[in-house]
Amino acid sequence: MRQVYMDYSATTPVKEEVLKEMLPYFTEIYGNPSSLYTLGLTAKSAVSKARHQVADLIGADDNEVFFTAGGTESDNWTLFGVADALKAKGNHIITTKIEHHAILHSCEFLEKHGIDVTYLDVCPDGTVDPAALEAAITDKTVLISIMFVNNEVGTIEPIAECAAIAKKHGILFHTDAVQALGNVDIDVHKLGIDFMSMSSHKIYGPKGIGAIYIRKGAKISNYIHGGAQESKRRAGTENLAGIVGFGKAAEIAKRDLAHHIESVSALRNYFIDEVKKNIPDIYVNGNMDHRHPGNANITFEYIEGESILLLLDSKGISVSTGSACSSASLTPSHVLSAMGIPVERIHGTVRFTIGDFTTRDDIDYVVTELKQIVAKLREISSVSKGKGW
Repeated sequence: MRQVYMDYSATTPVKEEVLKEMLPYFTEIYGNPSSLYTLGLTAKSAVSKARHQVADLIGADDNEVFFTAGGTESDNWTLFGVADALKAKGNHIITTKIEHHAILHSCEFLEKHGIDVTYLDVCPDGTVDPAALEAAITDKTVLISIMFVNNEVGTIEPIAECAAIAKKHGILFHTDAVQALGNVDIDVHKLGIDFMSMSSHKIYGPKGIGAIYIRKGAKISNYIHGGAQESKRRAGTENLAGIVGFGKAAEIAKRDLAHHIESVSALRNYFIDEVKKNIPDIYVNGNMDHRHPGNANITFEYIEGESILLLLDSKGISVSTGSACSSASLTPSHVLSAMGIPVERIHGTVRFTIGDFTTRDDIDYVVTELKQIVAKLREISSVSKGKGW
């Protein structure tokens, strides 16, 4: 069966250049970077190189990048670390209703321990209103956390404007840039970001490795204790091969960024246009002018997104549903709900994400199969026959 992967926002395959760079660090250069003999020092040098590669991708200094196990840990470290470091100053955090659960669930935990959290609404296109952000600030606010690119609808948030508001009021600013990394040109110093979360496996690197950018001088407590790794800020023997892979993936992402954005967005636009031509009663969710280059979040009226997903999978096509139904929950997507999309439309939503290995032929195959699947599901849907829910 033909296989077409269109879920690049979930994860990406490891590129051949990345894997080649990693392999020696499993079997040949396997020393502990904390060891003082040559094998360990060689490993330490590889970690330093990777740190520079990641820093170079985001416009940071090398000593502002700290490796973690992934974006989730980086999000947790920021929220818990700032809340602890600045508890004498205040106990208020501002975030949005469309954040990744790594942020939302951490905030829920902090609320149980005396932290007040404001969850900002978003506009119908998923964009945060900077004026609403500024209005939510109090004299107890210690951190503002707003994601760079939404993982479901692909909307790019006004990060520079939000960071400027935070700076104006003397508040630290964090952004979850897991979806933005490698898809948006990022310069943390120019943008005014204090903390930023990153993940390797979203930019064609290995899983289980990420990083956090911490602006020099920004106050944050250490997160994992037990050793002197990562400048004594994050204990634990380094994931050597993973770090090397992340570094190489970052180097490739910087080298190919302009081409990646241009080619992937062109394919995404072609896909959306073809879906619109071939399938009636569909809606594209999110901001089309400020959007992740590969994201196409589409609502298909009168049918369930999960049914589309399963039937596409039977044709070798991998996508993700805009509803949480596929994870054994009937709760509608919190992102689409926050955007004001009716529940019945939320359940008919599918997220398609295009990446570096997607071809125009892949797009044509997916549209052909999708057209047949949607027609079949609507034919047997009592809702479709009645043209209403």
